[in-house]
Amino acid sequence: MRYVFSFLLLATLAIGADDYTGPRPPKPDVPYLVHASNLVPTEVAEAQQEGKKDDSTFSVPGAASSARTPLAEPIFLLRSEKIKADTLELYRFEVKGGRRQVTLSRKRKDNSGPFHLQVTKLDKDLYRVEADEALENGEYSLSPSGSNAVFCFQIY
Repeated sequence: MRYVFSFLLLATLAIGADDYTGPRPPKPDVPYLVHASNLVPTEVAEAQQEGKKDDSTFSVPGAASSARTPLAEPIFLLRSEKIKADTLELYRFEVKGGRRQVTLSRKRKDNSGPFHLQVTKLDKDLYRVEADEALENGEYSLSPSGSNAVFCFQIY
């Protein structure tokens, strides 16, 4: 009986050893860029929406984001409370007139996104979100589907 108990204890410890042990975002519902063991918060903003018949333009003031990464396939950590990680979409901004903007059209396809993301659950409320394709240098944002909340960053 003692051997059975010892085996069960070791099995329980082995299962618990797979828990995520890396850095954790200090704020919930903000994606953080992963730079080795450092986390860089994305720029949090609310995009202004302007619409025409078949186009909607979403814009954020400023020509460049304060959150920057050299990685062409950035990785983010998100501690989720309200935002569901699998609803995030990745878009590329165009810089015009001192602001970053993206125009979404029902008729034409362009290279503004959404780009493919891979979402992996790491812990109870912790997710790893990765760009699933190489991105060019420029201004980008993550945004929950159906929301004007944006989390901006720059690839340089």
